[in-house]
Amino acid sequence: MQEALADPRWKAAMNEEMKSLQKNETWELVECPPGKKPVGCRWIYTVKYKADGSIERFKARLVAKGYTQTYGIDYTETFAPVANINTVRVLLSLTATLDWPL
Repeated sequence: MQEALADPRWKAAMNEEMKSLQKNETWELVECPPGKKPVGCRWIYTVKYKADGSIERFKARLVAKGYTQTYGIDYTETFAPVANINTVRVLLSLTATLDWPL
């Protein structure tokens, strides 16, 4: 992390990520409940390349350390919506056939 903070390209990428998180209202600052510890976070740094191999941009992502949580104590369920491609095709077909608005 110290190396990244020394490089203005990574610093700019981190600022861009923080602005994006704030703009999208991804999180809000709240008091931690008594007896609970907050989930930590860390920065993930990735260099994105163009097709010709030259550097396109530096990307920094702030991610939660979810691996520190315990099922049943810190959370009780997970939800990750995933659309099956066949379902999407059927819905698009019905939309076209029945002249439904998109």
